[in-house]
Parts: sequence; C-alpha cells; structure tokens
Amino acid sequence: MRKIVLPIEGMHCVNCAQTIEKALHDLKGVTASVSFASEEAVIEYDPQETTPAQIVKTIQDAGYDVKKKTAEASITDMHCAACAVNISHALSNTEGILKANVNFASEKAYIEYVPVLEEKDIINTIKNAGYTAVIGAREEETEEAKFRAARRKMYLAWAFTIPIMAWMLPHMILGRHIPSMEVMNTGMLLLAAPVLFYAGKDTYVSALRSVMHGSANMDVLILMGTSASYVTGFLAFLTPLESFAGVSGMIMAFHLTGRYVEAKAKGTASQAIKKLLELGAKTATVVRNGEEQEIPIEEVETRDIMVVRPGEKIPTDGVVVEGESAVDESMATGESLPVTKREGDEVIGASVNQMGLLKVRATKVGKDTFLSQVIRMVKEAQGSKVPIQRFADRVTSYFVPTVVVLAVISFVLWMSVPDVLREIGVRASQVLPWVNPGLGVYTLAVFATVAVLVIACPCALGLATPTSIMVSTGLGAQNGILIRSGEAMQVLQDIAVIVFDKTGTITKGSPEVTDIVGGDEVLQVAASVEAGSEHPLGKALVEKARQMSIALKDIVDFSAVSGKGVVATIGKKKALVGNKKLMEDHDIDVSKFQADSDRLESEGKTSMIVALEKEAIGVVALADTLKDDSIQAIAAIKSMGIETAMLTGDNRRTADAIAKQVGIDRVLAEVLPDQKVSEIMRLQKEVGTVAMVGDGINDAPALAQADVGFAIGTGTDIAIESSDVTLVQGDLTGVIRALKLSKATFRNIKENLFWAFGYNVIAIPIAMLGLLHPVIAEIAMATSSITVVSNANRLKKADIQADYE
Repeated sequence: MRKIVLPIEGMHCVNCAQTIEKALHDLKGVTASVSFASEEAVIEYDPQETTPAQIVKTIQDAGYDVKKKTAEASITDMHCAACAVNISHALSNTEGILKANVNFASEKAYIEYVPVLEEKDIINTIKNAGYTAVIGAREEETEEAKFRAARRKMYLAWAFTIPIMAWMLPHMILGRHIPSMEVMNTGMLLLAAPVLFYAGKDTYVSALRSVMHGSANMDVLILMGTSASYVTGFLAFLTPLESFAGVSGMIMAFHLTGRYVEAKAKGTASQAIKKLLELGAKTATVVRNGEEQEIPIEEVETRDIMVVRPGEKIPTDGVVVEGESAVDESMATGESLPVTKREGDEVIGASVNQMGLLKVRATKVGKDTFLSQVIRMVKEAQGSKVPIQRFADRVTSYFVPTVVVLAVISFVLWMSVPDVLREIGVRASQVLPWVNPGLGVYTLAVFATVAVLVIACPCALGLATPTSIMVSTGLGAQNGILIRSGEAMQVLQDIAVIVFDKTGTITKGSPEVTDIVGGDEVLQVAASVEAGSEHPLGKALVEKARQMSIALKDIVDFSAVSGKGVVATIGKKKALVGNKKLMEDHDIDVSKFQADSDRLESEGKTSMIVALEKEAIGVVALADTLKDDSIQAIAAIKSMGIETAMLTGDNRRTADAIAKQVGIDRVLAEVLPDQKVSEIMRLQKEVGTVAMVGDGINDAPALAQADVGFAIGTGTDIAIESSDVTLVQGDLTGVIRALKLSKATFRNIKENLFWAFGYNVIAIPIAMLGLLHPVIAEIAMATSSITVVSNANRLKKADIQADYE
C-alpha cells in the first residue's frame, strides 16, 4: 500500500468531506480519511489496483477537485519532434503526473501534477529520459488567493447590503414603505440580486453540485433560505405576503462574512505547517571542485560538503566533518538552549548555527530529511480522524435532511395552529423587537421556515474536532512531540500504565565500566570478545580497555546470544562474556564470583561474568547514568494517576535498584527481546490501556503492540515511522508534554462539541416558533462556526508544559 496526501478544493462543510470519503472507498484498493478542517484527504491505495490519476478523477466525479500544481519546464537540448515525444512519454508514465504536453517549437514542457510529487522528481524524470530541464512551478490557487477571494466576495456583498439595510430601516421603525411598497420591493429585488447571484454564486454552485451527487451540505440550507426569501419579493406584488427579498441579501452577506472570518481562523489553526515549511533553508553553500558555491537547496545532493557560517541555517540533515559550534535545534525540540556540535555529530536541517564555522556532509535531502518527515507526519495527523469524531460525522450526515424536514414541519405548524404560535409571539414581542405577531399567517410561516433553514449549523459540528487536532498536532511538532494520528492522541487520555524501556529511555544509554573483579586479564578477555559487538555495553568495555592501554586479542567465531551475552574464541580457548543464564547454558560454575555479582547488582549496576575455557575468571560491572529529568518525569506521571513500569533484560536485582532510584512502581526484569511483546500483552489484559516508551528501533514490535508507542531519541536517526508518538528531544519530559497535550486537546474538543450540539438543539426550536429574525439567525450560525475555530486556537505551549519546566 502507498500513501498520499491530497489537498481538496470545493468543500464547504463536513458533508462534502463525507461525500468524497464515500466515493474514494468505492474505489478498489483504496482507504481514505478526508478532513474538512485541513481540506486534505489522506489516502492509502494499492498501486496494483488504482493510480493517483484515478483517485483524482474519482474526487472530481464526486463534484470536487484536487489542488494541483502546474510546472513549466524549459528543455533546451531537444533536437527534433521525437525528443518531445520521448519526454512526453516519460512524463506521462510517471505516477502522479496527470497531464504532460511537450512542445518542441517552444522548447517547453507543460505539466500538471498532484503534490505527491516534487519539482525535483519531474526534473529527474526528464533527466532520466536523457534531457536537461529547468523548472518553475506554481500552485493553481494559493491559500492567500483564496483568502483574498473570500474577502472580495464579502466586500461586494456588503456594498449592496448596506443600502438594503438603510432602506429597510424606516419601514422597520415607522412601518412605512419609502417611497411606496412597489418601488421598495423592486429596489430590494434589484439590490439583492448581485449579492445572491454574483457574490454568492459559489455558494449556490456548491449547493446544486451537492444535490446532483445525492448529498446535501450547508450551502443547500443557505440556497433554500435565501431563495425562499428572495421569491417573496415577487409574491408580494401578487399576494398579501410580506417581502423578504432584502433579507435574502442580508442573509447571504452575513454568510459570506462568516466564511471569510472562518477562513481567517482556519488559517491561524493551520499555521503550524506553514511555519514548518518556512523553517527550511532556501540556499546552501557547498564545496565543489575545491570552491565554495551557493546553490538552491533543491540542488544539494547527499555527500555534498556544506559550509555553514555563524547565524546561518544548516541547509539539510548531515554530519559535522569539521568545526565546533553551538546549534539552536529549537525548531525540532522546542528547547531554546543551544546544543554543542563537533566533528562526528549529527545535525538537523533548518537548525541554526550560532557561533563557529561548520562543515557538514549532507546525509539526507528532499523528502528524506527530518523536517520533511515532520511536515508529512503533521499533515497526516491533521488529516486523521479520532474516534470521537465518528459520532459527530454520523450526526452531520443526517443533519441537513433533518433540518429541511424541521423547516417543513415549522411551515405546516404555522399554517395549522397559527393562533397558538401567534400567542407565543405576542408575549415574546415584549422583549424581542423583531418579533411582529401582527403579520399575516403566510408571512409568519415563511419567516419561521427561513430562520430554521439558515440558523442550523452543521459546520460547527464538523469543525469541532479537526480544528483542535490541527492546532494541537502543530503545537506538538513545534515542541518536539510528533503524533502520528488523532486516534493515538485520544487513546493517550485513557492510559493506565506507561512501560519504559530502561537503556536509553530512563538512562542515557552510555554505560561505563565501574568495577573489575579478577584483574586486567578479565577486562582484556571481556573487551576482546566484545570488540565484535555493537551493543553499548560491549563498546563501553572496549573503551575502558583503550583507556587502560590494554591490548585486545584477536578473536574468531564470534556470536551474540540474544538477551544473554556473547561467545568467541581467543587463540584456541572459548571465551564467554554475559549473564548467569549464559554460564548455565555452558555448564560453567560461577559460585566463586556469586557474592561479587550480587553485591554489584544490588548497587544498580549490570554485572557480566567472564569465563575462559569452561572456567569463570572474573566479573566486570557497568553502570548507566540516569537522564537528568527521569526522576522528576516519573514523579509527574505518577501524580497524573498513571502507573509506571520498567521493562529490561537486566537481572532482577539490578532492575529493582534502578526502579527504586527513579520511583517506578512495577519492574519487568530479565525479559529477553522476543518476550517484550508478550509482556505488553500480559499488562494489557491485567490493567487495560498500555503505553510503551522505547528507542523505536530495538523495541519496534513492543511499541506496535502497545496501545500507544513512544519512540524516544535525538537527532535525525529517530525512527519516526515506528511509533504513534515520536519524542524528538530524547528525554521523558516529552512524555508528560504528550499526555498534557492530549488532555488539553480533548478538553477543547469536548467544549467545541458541547457548544456545537447545544447551539443547534436550542437555536432550531426557537427559530421554529418564529422568535428569530432570519438575519439574526444567520449571524448566530456564522458566529457558531467562528466560535468553535477560535476556541481551538486557544491551545498554547503553556497548556502542555510539565510543572517543573
């Protein structure tokens, strides 16, 4: 399965998102999640069953469009029409390119493609066909252009609506038509027409398109409400019915104002992606042929040596090959303190070099960089749906038809029992100046029906969850917390126990040799055998031998025994370094060193027995220091009512000693790597929802088994793909931030849903009784959506910080 994220155009409410989702699910080999708030579809598809072009066509057939990009490539080394045909064929066969027209005469290629591709991919396709291209791409319609269009429609609507309101004022206050009823009605019809049919054209088109595809969105309600109001302007010439033609223009003007303000608020909610995109460097200074050259960031290749001066951004992920400096990595970790980088250290692209000159070898470019992965992960999270949203989606799918039925019921009630409803109006008119029970029955019935149609607000329901997810995932990314999906964020609320891997999670993962029992020969044998190991304990032994100037011996037949130790041959003697289980497997008596081993383990150290030729010759002990925030973080997690556990391959005595130091409740010791998954499953059965915190590489199966998996690490080597939550900074404070982010987000979501449901439950019955003027109803509807989005934007960094930060 492959995954693409497509930006969708033409959605006007959550029903539109559901229509697209349904259409995509009907495609073979496709699963999709469509978010109205982020205007994106996160799609997984089987390339054997379908293609991006078919997916785009399905979206278009449903009445919507994908925000595509167009590129104009200049190709100067074509020599004949056949060259153009070759390039056209190569481009057309590239997945993600929808249309390619190569013109030999103008030496240009005109390409239409979806954002699953980058400009660099198109250039490489042309290059692989044997030609050279220079490309300049632009989006068909930028967010800024859409925002300007919404503002323009709003201004145009009000240019005609303000005269309508000024003309209606004497009639509302004095009850007089100026100069006459006929002239005033005609004027209202003429002034409202451009508001409805020009400024509001997109609303009407969206409504009609929705109906044609067998669904109904919010625009359908606006269409019905404004059309019914406008038609009364003509009927007023022929019947006693009051004209609401002017009101129709006012409804549309307030509707377009609401759309404009909502777009502005949604833009604020999606700032995280824009900020992340702005972080990247635009150019890089690289050393080629012995000379420094400044080139566009798109042209940087792996293994390029980049020169980064103080104050400059590091262009892309890499390794320092020369120099030493303090680097500001706050863009990735959220921490303002700079990190010292020297030769051999990894650096993150877009971090800022603060002091010395660095030379950095590029290791990742383009889509593979840390920043690109973060942006992709945030986009996917923002496009995902949380379980709580499914209920809201079910409600909104029936919402518009239900409102239409209620509007019809309202009209029928007013026509059937007008005296009962008029009596309510008489009492209400004493406090509500717009209620006029003296109007005719037909007028009051239309008045109530239109108010019901325009006050109902499915958008508030549709925006309640995704806007909060958009803001929170972006906030998390800016503070070193990368959350893969909204579902993982919701599960975080219900965590009963958090299981921590010991090495590299609670401890720094850099053990040091602390004790040697048996003399230098013991260290020489242990270090010689471990020289073939990649394990941190083995590396520590080799480093200690180097420090003590102990020469290592050559080994053969090296093998690692998972969870037990290592075995090798020195000369003709078999050497073993490991725990008691390894010694038992080889029938080696360790009683001579049992007391030493027990004593060292009770001090929280890892003891390793060294044996040579079937005889134990000594013990080496290593200790791994705790991370600076481990004790505080564990205490803070426990204060949130969450149980803590530690999972380790260490023996029981060592594990208990470390757990006691940090205050962990439960210890799962002597667990072999292949037993970690079963331990997580056992805990899930025993206590419920389990989170696992590990390095994301060695613990990948256990992280996947846990209800929520945290991958913790530093630099560009974090396995972002292996976990539900990635903690960039590499300390346990990130776990607290993630937990607090989850609680703050879903508190926000519940507030939004309470407001959205409560508003509709209260507002619609009031409108049915004729107690709301249609214009006031439309203002209330627009305010409802804006309130929900604005509430989501209240989430701030202070909401997620640990108390001790």
